[in-house]
Amino acid sequence: MWCSFRPACLFFPLGTKTGLALLYDEHTSNTYDVRLKLTKELLIIQKQDVVCVSGGDSHLNGGAEHKVPVVISKTFKDQVESFKCSSSASSHPDVRRMFYLFYISAQVHLLRTAGDEVTITVRYLREAPAFLKLPLGRFASHRSSATKAHYVSALASHSLPLIYSVQAPSSPSSPSANEPKYEKRWLDAVSLPLFMARISRRKAATDKLRSNSFEVIALDGVCTHVLQFCTAAESTDWLQAISTNINDLTQENASRNLPIVHMGWVCEHLQGREVEPLHSCSFLALRGSSLLVFRSPPILASDWAQAEASFHLCEVLFKVHKDGELRDSEPFCFSVLVGHGQSFCCSVELGSELVLWEKAFQRAVFMEVQRVRSKSYMCSSQGKILCFTLDFESGFSCSDSISKKTIWKYKFSQLKGSSDDGKTRVKLLFQNSENKQIEMKELEFANLTAVLHCIHSFIAAKVATVDPVFVNSQSFTTKSNNKMMVFSI
Repeated sequence: MWCSFRPACLFFPLGTKTGLALLYDEHTSNTYDVRLKLTKELLIIQKQDVVCVSGGDSHLNGGAEHKVPVVISKTFKDQVESFKCSSSASSHPDVRRMFYLFYISAQVHLLRTAGDEVTITVRYLREAPAFLKLPLGRFASHRSSATKAHYVSALASHSLPLIYSVQAPSSPSSPSANEPKYEKRWLDAVSLPLFMARISRRKAATDKLRSNSFEVIALDGVCTHVLQFCTAAESTDWLQAISTNINDLTQENASRNLPIVHMGWVCEHLQGREVEPLHSCSFLALRGSSLLVFRSPPILASDWAQAEASFHLCEVLFKVHKDGELRDSEPFCFSVLVGHGQSFCCSVELGSELVLWEKAFQRAVFMEVQRVRSKSYMCSSQGKILCFTLDFESGFSCSDSISKKTIWKYKFSQLKGSSDDGKTRVKLLFQNSENKQIEMKELEFANLTAVLHCIHSFIAAKVATVDPVFVNSQSFTTKSNNKMMVFSI
């Protein structure tokens, strides 16, 4: 019979979230009922078990006379224990079943023939219900209701070999007021730290996302296995709650130690495979003047020098993808376009995370432009080597690289468009402030993409100072290969 036991009232600290779920172990293909308890710093997974709550002096309890599973309720490491068992308990098939599961070195019949005392060796088996193919926390029904077999519940606190001395009484025990009582309780099975943890809905070694389920992986690699929920709403609710706590812990650590705008896990969509996209977990950090890419989170100060890649924030462009825009049709995706036409595409688990990253990039780029105030690039025009400068106050200017003499100068508001060949050349279209005519300036850069992104960053930062709300709602687009790039101010 499928039973559910819930306490009438639960008392948890303020801010703690609890709920029921199914835990699926992909290695054993077993599913368990579990209860989740989410605190600010931990995700605790609890499994239901039977415990002795009062009465009785014996450590080995249960059997047919109590109609409960056989339970070892107390054990102590490296210590000989005396267990008092009723004759019916020691002869009941459930006891023999328990002895088999715990690899006892003596034969079960020795309990009857070896006298008043026998020494047995016990080894703790944590997943006894899974071994028996029985659901955790429930009884298995057999044909005869009078001979219901109970699953074995192991409550030892360690997995080392132990020695026990089993003392059998001279006569069967009689019922008394001190008879042991049992209850089903939720016991902590896994406590997973949320600091720098990550969440994944992706099935292992595939490109498919799980439905109404996900797993949480701690910084040290410990995994919850797959947590399954009845509805999409319930799954999203837990996903959001866990993600929020992970992000809060991560950002709190960042604000204490380093000038970091935002950092966290993303799923990077690797390129170079046409049949099926490849994915890899990356840890991104918007720190100071750079976007840093790591394969594992930086914990120590020295870890920050171990970034797999680093890009200057003024020269990157953040782009949010619409659902279905990418080949694998995965939601909540964004691309980061960097120098020399390169880019990498990432996805997150929730729309709220995507919004966080978008706003974080806007803020990080704005802060970097405010910090540097101006940026210059070497270029060529009509065979001359020039210096092209972006200045937050004055706008665009071009000067001779040797004499430093200014050749031309325009404000940001005078830029009306641009076109480029997607390689090295760009044509910038400015409006003359006096005659309102369009004047074209053609320049050639070694890293054209970086220059175009930097122009975008400076204009976006300039607009943000005029109307901070505008930068959150207005998108600046760039198009290459001889197509117009228009900036509106």
